[in-house]
Amino acid sequence: MGGNGTADSGGAGGGETAKRPNAQLSSWFVRSGWSKGELARQVNRRARQMGAHHISTDTSRVRRWLDGEQPREPIPRILSELFSERFGCVVGVEELGLRSAHRSPSVSGVDLPWAGPQTVSLISEFSRSDLMLARRGFLGTSLTLAAGPTLIEPMQRWLVPVPAAPGGGEPHQDRAKRPSRLSGPELELLESTTAMFRQWDAQCGGGLRRKAVVGQLHEVTDLLQEPQPADAARRLFRVAAELAELAGWMSYDIGLQPTAQKYFVLALHAAKEAGDRPLGSYVLSSMSRQMIHLGRPDDALELIHLAQYGSRETATARTQAMLYAMEARAYAGMGQPSKVKRAVRMAEDTFSDVLPGEPEPDWIRFFSEAELNAENAHSYRDLAYVAGRSPTYASLAEPVMARAVELFGKDPEHQRSYALNLIGMATVHLLQKEPERGAALVQQAIPFAQKVRSERVNTRLRKTVDTALREFEDVAEVVRLSDELCRQLPETAAEAV
Repeated sequence: MGGNGTADSGGAGGGETAKRPNAQLSSWFVRSGWSKGELARQVNRRARQMGAHHISTDTSRVRRWLDGEQPREPIPRILSELFSERFGCVVGVEELGLRSAHRSPSVSGVDLPWAGPQTVSLISEFSRSDLMLARRGFLGTSLTLAAGPTLIEPMQRWLVPVPAAPGGGEPHQDRAKRPSRLSGPELELLESTTAMFRQWDAQCGGGLRRKAVVGQLHEVTDLLQEPQPADAARRLFRVAAELAELAGWMSYDIGLQPTAQKYFVLALHAAKEAGDRPLGSYVLSSMSRQMIHLGRPDDALELIHLAQYGSRETATARTQAMLYAMEARAYAGMGQPSKVKRAVRMAEDTFSDVLPGEPEPDWIRFFSEAELNAENAHSYRDLAYVAGRSPTYASLAEPVMARAVELFGKDPEHQRSYALNLIGMATVHLLQKEPERGAALVQQAIPFAQKVRSERVNTRLRKTVDTALREFEDVAEVVRLSDELCRQLPETAAEAV
């Protein structure tokens, strides 16, 4: 078609003459069961809903897409939404063999452009797609997890300065002077709402408020697409980064791992746009936790070292202590006891430098003395597993885990953490061949698991009970516990709401 394609029909914007049939789009189309006319009608209907009244697609246009013609936006995005709804999973533009006007096929995963407008567009598109699937009750995802160099190398570019746009763009002083439609109190409300969402997550788990967080994130991207003065834009990017990290954390908590990783990556991009390196290091620590959970401690360590290096001159003592504790977790998974002990000691020493009343961002407030003890205890516990269920490392974990359980027991805000550490303490007792004590702690955790909608908590409970049954099947307390767990916490799918 070249330049003869019309925007009205969603024609191609390029100048290709020789085209290959689009096998990817054809595959999705055949499996959908739609006719060409039905797909054309749905595209037109969705375009009208979006306000794109100039779109007028027919069966011949659909045939040309299948034959390899590349349609202009918003057609690729509309097709992505329609096929996602049809199949109950995220079907990206690139998976349809199409090109977005603003993205190339190479940026469909975690290797995304480090530039503000693209970051806003990507967050907006992904959050909209997520909301669409959550609204219809779909939990599937066609996203895949990145790991190894595929994940680490793009994240390293977090620290690379972004060159100025050709022509210099709008002068900085003009952006700074531009009046904002957002008042100071409105920005503060957005920031405090984000803190409230974080508190809800700690109390209730990731399943209860995830959709609200994603919706708020999408609203913030709408604001970022409007002209904003420089300071307001930075604050909005910071809010977007915090919300994207929280959406990722909630997705991780309910078992949506590829979705979680995508949000973490987008959060890191937004933190870079905000110029907030400590926040970026926090996002990287969340990515590291996910890699530890997925059994990739090498990747976790790379991410933590990147976070430490990037925030070494700007992070508070509390943030630095958190990063050392996560470094210990990664070394534990790799089975390196001397490095675990060094990182644990650094975490404790650095935490002792935290000044009472020191102004700190809300996102690091979770890293309390209880959390410090919990992370260090889990490092020793993980070492025990890696070292063949070593009682030596289990004995190192026991007093530290007991302190974490004691402190979280007095903290009504972090109910999920309390449940996780009760389970952690139970695993320590199982390692020490004390099944009765382990069973009692699991029993204590069950009511909290029922209160917090966290697939992570449920999974750890079930795995701990399965281990106890496998190793101590003749212990009456363990057998009763297994029956109790089946009654109180039946297997259910996580709810991505």
